[in-house]
Order: sequence, then structure tokens, then C-alpha cells
Amino acid sequence: MAETEMSVSPYWEITFDADGDTDGRRRDRLLAEVGPRGVRDLIVFAHGWNNDRSMATELYSRFFSAVPGLAPATARIGYVGVVWPSMRFTDEPIPDFRPSLTAVGTPETASSPGLDDSTRRALLDTFPGRDAVVESIGRLLDQQPDGAGALEEFGRLVRELVEVSPRAPRTGFAADLLADADADADADGRAEGAPEMLTGSTAAVCEEFALALAGPGSPSPEAVAGFTVPGLPDVWKGARELLRQATYYAMKGRAGTVGERGLGPVLGRLAGAAPGVRVHLVGHSFGARLVAFALRGLPEEVRTVKSVTLLQGAFSHYAFADRLPYDARAAGALKGRQSRIDGPLVCCYSQHDGALGTFYPLASRTAGDSRSVMGFGVAELLGPKWGAMGHDGVQAVPGTVKLTIAEALGPAKLPLTGCVNVDAGAVVKHGGPPSGAHSDICHPELAQVVLAAGRIH
Repeated sequence: MAETEMSVSPYWEITFDADGDTDGRRRDRLLAEVGPRGVRDLIVFAHGWNNDRSMATELYSRFFSAVPGLAPATARIGYVGVVWPSMRFTDEPIPDFRPSLTAVGTPETASSPGLDDSTRRALLDTFPGRDAVVESIGRLLDQQPDGAGALEEFGRLVRELVEVSPRAPRTGFAADLLADADADADADGRAEGAPEMLTGSTAAVCEEFALALAGPGSPSPEAVAGFTVPGLPDVWKGARELLRQATYYAMKGRAGTVGERGLGPVLGRLAGAAPGVRVHLVGHSFGARLVAFALRGLPEEVRTVKSVTLLQGAFSHYAFADRLPYDARAAGALKGRQSRIDGPLVCCYSQHDGALGTFYPLASRTAGDSRSVMGFGVAELLGPKWGAMGHDGVQAVPGTVKLTIAEALGPAKLPLTGCVNVDAGAVVKHGGPPSGAHSDICHPELAQVVLAAGRIH
């Protein structure tokens, strides 16, 4: 791509497909040019819920734009944008992004159970070869037929879209695709089974999601069992949420695959081509999971990764734990991987992140837990077992330091190594439903955190 499209230079882009295979031409350009361009510190950023290159480029341009003015004059910084096939539902607003990029519809459209054109196109792009399935899903959401049979057909189509068989644990690639490869998985990060929301009664799950979306004051599951309650939330809104959560699981698994099989090996080749370049990984949302899982794919001898900064990371806060607090026999999928960083692992989180504070635990109900979402108390539903990095930081890792963002950027500075939780709620706080402040990350303070974590000078 032309560097003039970016706010900073030198800038390179590397792209990956769903299996982690990279565009060799872009990769080789990076390997050939980064050394001769005199780069000492290379910031590598992976996006999360974007569904096309234009949104990724806009994110990188905006985030990187603050760096030159904050970095020391002696710094020699290069920039890399990672583009990988993910998607977002277009009713999830991104603060301050141009409507032409986010394609959010009117409030009436955003609250409708149907699929808007942008989300329909995103599904077609994200799940190639599933055109007929996507069209059938869209038709059911548009028509909203009565009866549990229609909802069960909807569930069958969603399973077909994300390649999940009903009531059957998956192995191999399918397990990787749906792995909650951090919590509620085995020590290797393999899923123990498909999420229960995709294997049980679709009608019941859609009802539960509809009630959860309605928020406090909605009827309880017990109140609606067996008869109609006035004001019951629209079950097809729950069906649309089921589709969202199913694609969420697919993208979550894909992020891990791209990180481990794609970015990690590329970083290994980069270390060989330009051994003096210091690499700083940054990821937002599922992109945080991507760069974290790159540590699993990093060749053992490589020590060029000097910092990792996770911005509103959409994966389990127990990912780096030696033991899961609720199962001493299991560990997080990234157990000890922070030791592969020759510097700190910094996790920025915010209590204003609605996507991770509410919808992450809502989605994290897996095959091993038969209780319904609405059967949980609030504290249990949003409790520690289901927590995400971007909601409360790294958990169950001894020695983890906790700082406010003001403290992290103050005279005390960030620790040189180990896990560091940075409460960014004073900055990451803007955004509407359903995701809250999840995408509110383009702030100079967060760019400063990246520079501080990497000791870029």
C-alpha cells in the first residue's frame, strides 16, 4: 500500500488468511526494508472487530498519529499494521470513526433483529462458501416466523455457518476454531466441546439472550415458562444475538490461529532478517488475543519482542495463569508465555467496556456448564470465571502489578518485566450500546503506554 495513506512512516502492512497463511509479497517487503530503513523500534498493531482493510487502516492511522509527537527525537520507529479476516456487527459503534467506515445504520435499523446490508456482506466475506447459509439466516431474521421450529432451523443454520456439529465435541481445526483457548479449555487451549448455546435448544437460548439484552427489570425465565408475559422481549433479537455470539467464537478461535501460525513465525523470520530491530506488539480486542498467541508461535531462540500491550483484550483473564482458580488441574493456554517477552506484558482495561463486561461472560458459557445464562445471579454471571482481559486485567499470575493510567505514565514508570494491569477507565470511557467503550482506544495516553512499555527512546 502507499505510505501516504498513513499518518506515519515508514509503515508496512502484513496480511493473513483464516489459517494464518501470509501474503508473501508483503511479508518479504517488510523483511527486506525494515533494516535498511534504519528502524530500531517496530510497533506491530493487530486490529480486532474490523471487517475490511479500510477500517483497519483507519484505526492504525489514528492510533499511530500520536506516536511521533510523544516519542523522543532520537527514536527511530517503524510501524506495521496486521490485517486478518475478522468481522464485526455494524450496529457496534466505534467512537469518532466516520460513518462511511463503520456503516452503522439508523437507531431503528440497529435495534432491529434483521441483518443490515453491511453485516450481511461481512458474513459473506468472513465465511466464504456459505452464501446460501447466510442468505437463509438473513431471511429468517427478516421474516421472524412464529414457533420454536423456525428458531431450531435458525440454530441449525448458525451451526452450519461456523461449522459446529450438535452435541459433539470437536477436535483438530474445528476445535481450534471454537476454542475458548484460555479458560474452560484443557491445558493446551483446546476446547472441551462446542459452546452449549450452539448444541442445546435454540429456542431456549434465544429466549435467554433476549431477556439478557432487555436488561434489569425484564421477566425472569421462571416467569415466562409455559405462558406469555406482556412485554416479553423479542425472541428474534435473541436469535440475532446468538448469531453474533457464534461469529464471536469463530473469530476468537481464528485470532489465536493467525497469531500462533501466522504472526509468530513472521516475527521469527524478521529476527533473522533484522536482528537489531526491537519489536513491540499491540493488539485491540481479538487482535490482543492474536498478538498474545503469537508468543506461542515465536521460535524459541527469538528474543526480539520487547513489549506486548493489550488494549481491551477479548480473551480470558486467566490466559497466562499457571493454574485456573476453579480447576487446579488446568492452566491457561498461554501459561508462562509472558517470559518470551524481553520486557513487560501490559494489559489495559476499562470498566466502561460493555462488550467485555457484559457480553463476554454471556458468550462464555461452554459445553461443560448446563446452567442457563439467566439462571446466574448477576455476580456469578459477571464473576471471575468468565472475565476478560479488557474488563479487569490479567488474573491469577503472581506478581502482577496494578496501576492506574496516570501512575503508569508517571515518574514511577512501568516495570521492566512481568505482567502489568493498567486501569485505563479514565480514558477508555466513550461509546454507546451494545459495546460501550470497547473500541474507544485512539488516545494519546494509550500511545504513551506503548512507548513506555517498550522503553522506546
